[in-house]
Amino acid sequence: MENLKNIQPIEDFDWDALEQGESYSGASKADLEKTYDDTMNTVKEKEVVMGTVTAMNKREVVVNIGFKSDGVVPTSEFRYNPDLKVGDQVEVYIENQEDKKGQLVLSHRKARATRSWDRVNEALEKDEVIKGFIKCRTKGGMIVDVFGIEAFLPGSQIDVKPIRDYDVFVGKTMEFKIVKINQEFKNVVVSHKALIEAELEQQKKEIISKLEKGQVLEGTVKNITSYGVFIDLGGVDGLIHITDLSWGRVSHPEEIVHLDEKINVVILDFDDEKKRIALGLKQLTPHPWDALDPNLKVGDHVKGKVVVMADYGAFIEIAPGVEGLIHVSEMSWTQHLRSAQDFMKVGDEVEAVILTLDREERKMSLGIKQLKPDPWENIETRFPVGSRHMAKVRNFTNFGVFVEIEEGVDGLIHISDLSWTKKVKHPSEFTQIGADIEVQVLEIDKENRRLSLGHKQLEENPWDVFETIFTVGSIHEGTIIEVLDKGAVVSLPYGVEGFATPKHLVKADGSQAQVDEKLPFKVIEFNKDAKRIILSHSRVFEDEQKAAARKEANEKRKQRNNKKEEEASVMNSPIEKTTLGDIQELAALKEKLAGEGKK
Repeated sequence: MENLKNIQPIEDFDWDALEQGESYSGASKADLEKTYDDTMNTVKEKEVVMGTVTAMNKREVVVNIGFKSDGVVPTSEFRYNPDLKVGDQVEVYIENQEDKKGQLVLSHRKARATRSWDRVNEALEKDEVIKGFIKCRTKGGMIVDVFGIEAFLPGSQIDVKPIRDYDVFVGKTMEFKIVKINQEFKNVVVSHKALIEAELEQQKKEIISKLEKGQVLEGTVKNITSYGVFIDLGGVDGLIHITDLSWGRVSHPEEIVHLDEKINVVILDFDDEKKRIALGLKQLTPHPWDALDPNLKVGDHVKGKVVVMADYGAFIEIAPGVEGLIHVSEMSWTQHLRSAQDFMKVGDEVEAVILTLDREERKMSLGIKQLKPDPWENIETRFPVGSRHMAKVRNFTNFGVFVEIEEGVDGLIHISDLSWTKKVKHPSEFTQIGADIEVQVLEIDKENRRLSLGHKQLEENPWDVFETIFTVGSIHEGTIIEVLDKGAVVSLPYGVEGFATPKHLVKADGSQAQVDEKLPFKVIEFNKDAKRIILSHSRVFEDEQKAAARKEANEKRKQRNNKKEEEASVMNSPIEKTTLGDIQELAALKEKLAGEGKK
């Protein structure tokens, strides 16, 4: 209480002013107003001014523009500049000097928009590097906030390498260069790629200048195509062709490498300007042929997988990068044409025998038929001459039928050995491909691996019988079944056929015999070996006519002979002599009378 007693009121305190709401003493109101005016900026609404960031959090950025109160700007307006910090100078637009809460209302976005077009044009003129905020994706690229203007960032201008996922760039702030402005439509195009190209170009020159064939470099898989892999060597691209990825067969490069994978590669070749660089991956490992078992030799059995099929054969991989060819002719002992696909397909595991092995040329031929015994080894005992077997028709030719008795054992039935009686013009008239036919072995050609076979030999030769029936001069009923330029084919009894030339087809009335006419034919020639019967219809009636003529001539000759005999008998008889004497006397008398008459 003692202390309180010692407190004395201010002698010159203006209590009347306090009652009126004025809390200052000793200084006039005018002096205070002058002091405020000297220490604070005078601001106008709808104006852009510079301010200093004094505080910031996730929602707001506090900016001091030298006014009686600080302004607050939403943090979202500074998304394009994630490096913003306290003390940075920023431009703001004064929307309102004092809102209902007495707060200075500022906008950074509007401040940027007010000056943005000038800033954009200035950045293009000065080739200035600017910052922008990637807002979202759009067709062909991205939308970037630059100085408050929505600029277009083409997908090809994001980076020097192809972009596979655009979404990872959304929400990022990056540096850009303005590359194009359309003043009429207020369109702005920016590029991030342009910033790094200059730097990469310098790196590229340094890398290219040091390139040498055989040099091993580390690169990154940049792009994968069906024909090869593009590798980024640090600003320079090279291509590993699909054939240089692995010593083994590669269907697609994705089997060997993956995007963005870092791998070592060797430089195989490049052009004079070093724009095209050929790289290799498989060359970093020894060739599989060099590591092949040195004891492997012809005749050995190997196992492998079918990697490629062709009509002429199959390639078998017995080790990665080591392949052998099984030609289709080495797949089966059969000799008729077949495709390799009939025996195997890609992916099959097969066992084979080494037929040839050339380590220098790195070539190997294989066979699978050698796994089975050769059917021609003991052909004479298995298919002796005269033996009969069932065969399958495989192919036709004009001269016969190719058949297969069993796999690898083929034979030919000559067209003349198909039938004893029927004249076969083409084998298709007698049988068909794929049909079964019984055959008899006629001859063995082991050297050429071919059997001569017969079908008609299964039956007795009917021409032995025909020889006794169709004797020369015999007459048989026949039907014309085909007319040709050289004559006609005639069907005779017992299923045999004969042939008649046009002059022997003339009928008795002078007309020519036609198809399907049934007429008598005379055999004028029979050849058992050639199985040929020559016929004539004309001879049938011609011979009859000749026989009748001969008969008539014989009768006339007989009559003449009889008359002569009678005359001769008269002359030799006595009566005949008297008669002759009388005749002579009468003749003499006749001459005498005639002489007298003349006188």
